[in-house]
Amino acid sequence: MSAVAQPVSSEAQPSRSRWPGIGRVLTHAVLILACLTILLPVLWTARTSFTSGDLAYRPAVMRFDPTLDNYRQILQEQDFTRYLWNSIWIAALSAGICLAIGSLAAYAIARYRTGGTLFSLTILGTQMLPPVALVIPFYLLIRQTVNVLGYQFSLFDRGITLALVYLSFNLPFVVWILIGFFQSIPRELEEAARVDGASPFRAFRQIVIPVALPGLMAAGIFAFVLSWNEFLFALILTGRDSRTMPVALASLMTSQGNQVGAICAATVAMMLPIVVVTWFIQRYLVRGLTFGAVK
Repeated sequence: MSAVAQPVSSEAQPSRSRWPGIGRVLTHAVLILACLTILLPVLWTARTSFTSGDLAYRPAVMRFDPTLDNYRQILQEQDFTRYLWNSIWIAALSAGICLAIGSLAAYAIARYRTGGTLFSLTILGTQMLPPVALVIPFYLLIRQTVNVLGYQFSLFDRGITLALVYLSFNLPFVVWILIGFFQSIPRELEEAARVDGASPFRAFRQIVIPVALPGLMAAGIFAFVLSWNEFLFALILTGRDSRTMPVALASLMTSQGNQVGAICAATVAMMLPIVVVTWFIQRYLVRGLTFGAVK
């Protein structure tokens, strides 16, 4: 007997294709909602930075004549250009020192098990200390005058001091990140270099560093952002000469009222360097974030 083909019911097919379509729509709706949650405050801040007068206090008004008065106020009248430059070079110097020291420490832990597992966990545990527990000891140390070759030298209100203080929370973070990157690099590369006569440090410098460059860039960016956004140490340990952008931005909020337009303009000026840097190195940043995930 020949099998008789049974007709396929057309009623079940739409239900099968309907659920994947509904799931895709719900997924996109959730993603769009999450993006709007992040982007709308940024867009409102950018919009308010171009308003003047009482329009800054009326977020519902969308049609207005844009003006640069807020940017002129913070960049010319209140010297925010110097504060922006302070934030850039202090964060860059702190991130550079972190990479120079942290890469050596992370390589020693990853390759030679320096200190064992307990030492690695101790490095991570230092991140649990609240900054307020460290700011008072740092303040008492920095307020003391240092005698260098007969000259009295004050460490207070100096950018280099702030960059070194940032090592207290940047360096453990960088070391912990780089340990995973160095563990992902095959040992055979270094062993081949050692066979060719390279010293351990030369193999690290010429073989390991170029291979781990995406990871180093990712760790450096994170260290830069942490220093860039830091407020408490910058508030306590600096005066007017080495003031950074977060402290300068907070100075616009006074007991007489908040300068909303100027605050939004300073916020946009503070975000732009991070956006520009991330835009140019985003390819290396994504590669660096995933470099230590696959072995």
